[in-house]
Amino acid sequence: MPKLTKRTVDAIRPADDRDVFVWDSGDGALKGFGVRVKPSGAASYLVQYRTREGRTRRLAFGRVGVLTPDQARKLAGDKLKEVAEGGDPSADRHRARHDALTISDLADLYLAEGRAEKPNKKASSWAADASNIARHIKPLLGRKSARGLTQTEVAKFQADVAAGKSKADIKTGKRGRAIVEGGRGTAARSLAVLAAMLQFAVHRKLIADNPAKGVKLFKIETKERFLSEAELARLADTIALMEREQRLSARAAAAIRLLLLTGCRKSEILGLRWAWVDAPRGCLRLPDSKSGAKVVPLAAAALQLITELPRRGDFVLPAAKGARHYTGLQKDWERVRARAGLPGVRIHDFRHSFASFGVAAGDTLYMIGKVLGHKQARVTEGYAHLQTDPLRAVADRAAAKIAAAIGAGAESAANSANVVPISRTR
Repeated sequence: MPKLTKRTVDAIRPADDRDVFVWDSGDGALKGFGVRVKPSGAASYLVQYRTREGRTRRLAFGRVGVLTPDQARKLAGDKLKEVAEGGDPSADRHRARHDALTISDLADLYLAEGRAEKPNKKASSWAADASNIARHIKPLLGRKSARGLTQTEVAKFQADVAAGKSKADIKTGKRGRAIVEGGRGTAARSLAVLAAMLQFAVHRKLIADNPAKGVKLFKIETKERFLSEAELARLADTIALMEREQRLSARAAAAIRLLLLTGCRKSEILGLRWAWVDAPRGCLRLPDSKSGAKVVPLAAAALQLITELPRRGDFVLPAAKGARHYTGLQKDWERVRARAGLPGVRIHDFRHSFASFGVAAGDTLYMIGKVLGHKQARVTEGYAHLQTDPLRAVADRAAAKIAAAIGAGAESAANSANVVPISRTR
């Protein structure tokens, strides 16, 4: 190849599966100066040299099209002069990037390349990480140096999120809005994401250690809510009434009933496809869920409800328009909840209630965990305290009879104590 000129550089074509390197040669060539063309077609000028330790380095320093070959050759000569004087321009750039790396830069790198290090982490979890990064980590820590971040600053970050210092009202699209709020739960989750980011940086040797280590996460109060039989009856009546009044769509009513009858997660029911319904065997075969692929056994009532639904498209609960599934359950549930007089009850509480009724019926935690799709026993053990409820019910019934007997005896005694004999008169 002759000396690199505009004509020779423009004539270089990319390869489909590798980088193409073309080096300056011929009369007046600068040894170590060349062009690299990526499969995408992006082309850069670079220099290749050996350090004093004998290591080969390559340093890209300018884009083809931005610099002319003559301008690039002059810059390459300056870089190679540094090498001749004992320098290492590639290492210098690497150090400068490390020193200038901000938390915002690190967050972008983590979201772009961190997936390769965590292949089993679900896309929904990465989406949650991205949300915490965009709404809490970047606003409060984005400009800080990743190498200079201290444990004190990490602890303060968690406290600031809890105090609502990252609150915001964000416009999402033409009509959408995202109301970003703080709180201890949000703070703990955001700190967990920050800690994962920093550990990623440690593995990449971008920082020496993880300043989030040793910072205790805020304890998140568990919001367990179990619907009673009376509340379930009231909820069922409300759903039926709102359907008759045409204030609730059939698919919204079906979604709530299926969540109650299966113990499934909201995403599992709303995204349910007909192809995953195994009616002959009475189960759902979900190819993916929070705990991976799983089989959900269906009670007779749940199976009947599903099989009686009209088929339109791929989804069991299709959207009113388009080919996607129904997504408006939260708003519909808030209206039903208000009408039924169940303030504060969340959709996820249906899952808790399903488990609580299973425990009350005498089923083992192991079997309940299998139905709910828990991979770890400790998750189901959260319902262990409910196992005393059936015994408590027996005690309540026995005590009620005793109390009634005691009350009747006391009343009889009181009545006899108040009897005043009346003497007969002729």
